[in-house]
Amino acid sequence: MRDDVEAVSGDLVELRRRLHRAPELGLQLPRTQETVLEALDGLPLEITTGTSTTSVTAVLRGASRDRAVLLRGDMDALPVDEQSGEPFTSEVPGAMHACGHDLHTAMLVGAARVLSAHRDSLQGDVVFMFQPGEEGWDGASSMVDEGVLDAAGPRVSSAYGLHVMASTYTPRTLNTRPGTVMAARATVGVTVHGAGGHGSSPFRTRDPISALAEVISGLHAMVTRRFDVFDPVVLTVGRIEGGTKSNIIPDSAFFEATVRTFSAVARERMLELLPQVCRDIARAHGCEAEVVVAGEYPATVNDGAEAAFAAEVASELLGPDRVVGMAHPEAGAEDFSRVLDAVPGAFCLLGAAVGDPKRTPSNHSPRAVFDEAVMTDGVLLHAELARRALARGPVAGAPS
Repeated sequence: MRDDVEAVSGDLVELRRRLHRAPELGLQLPRTQETVLEALDGLPLEITTGTSTTSVTAVLRGASRDRAVLLRGDMDALPVDEQSGEPFTSEVPGAMHACGHDLHTAMLVGAARVLSAHRDSLQGDVVFMFQPGEEGWDGASSMVDEGVLDAAGPRVSSAYGLHVMASTYTPRTLNTRPGTVMAARATVGVTVHGAGGHGSSPFRTRDPISALAEVISGLHAMVTRRFDVFDPVVLTVGRIEGGTKSNIIPDSAFFEATVRTFSAVARERMLELLPQVCRDIARAHGCEAEVVVAGEYPATVNDGAEAAFAAEVASELLGPDRVVGMAHPEAGAEDFSRVLDAVPGAFCLLGAAVGDPKRTPSNHSPRAVFDEAVMTDGVLLHAELARRALARGPVAGAPS
């Protein structure tokens, strides 16, 4: 299939740049959906679009229909003002494809074109999952609820996702691991309610800002003292609000934090202890803490056999020196976890740095840039993972 991939590579670069110029946020991506549908036009695909989102699901029917596999590409951008200096920079103020989803979308279109040319030799069906709302909107959950895993008829027996990385990873390498590959995520909002008053007489008040500061310190201490260092937890407070003037003690103060865990045990323990610590410390200051936990994603967990299969296929296609076993999971979160919770599969990271990956801006940076040459690797990997997964039949223990 390598020649087929090379034949479409120029079109995919043009498609990627078109998507990059017109980024959209969240679950509703009408221009992006229209662009994807145009790019798929004329291919022998059964296409449906989402009802709750602007998703696109395309099914390619192979020579037999007793099984199916799924390939996923996410399509949404980030609320970032681009500073990359690329000649095809975003034309939408406050929005940028800073995480490489424009490459993912183009790669999945490329895989659909290449596999369509070989449909008569496919020993099953391929489901192409073009997903909006990965960046915090849980778009994968919406697509799962609307039946993407069963779009071909039989439930897909395996699923594969690729994600480009602008830094950290060696360029043009595939990086994956068995087990947890991306963290679980929860967003926590804590409001400390006290009793405000004049800043000159704090003893006449119940100061929520002092209580909030100690709550934050207490949570950081909890992470190091209540959790196993070999099953780590990451807690970062990213937003604090409270007060209006230096001599006014407010009635309340607020902070918001992100929490990352790598196992179900740590996740459950964190969600149990965090509200308890917040409330107890606030109470010690004569205040009350209101704790809201939202935006939870489970950890992205690779099936061991599927991770090994993906690494084997990549090693053959790219060369063994370009396949790297990740020493530890990434602390970022992914809603592809929703898919891998339901069916076995593998999520892999593709090094796409332009230059030294230790010095290049990372994903989500307004200065992030990606090596477009990685798209040929991505298309080839998508296509061969699907073809070979269908040819091998169901993996032991996988749903049939």
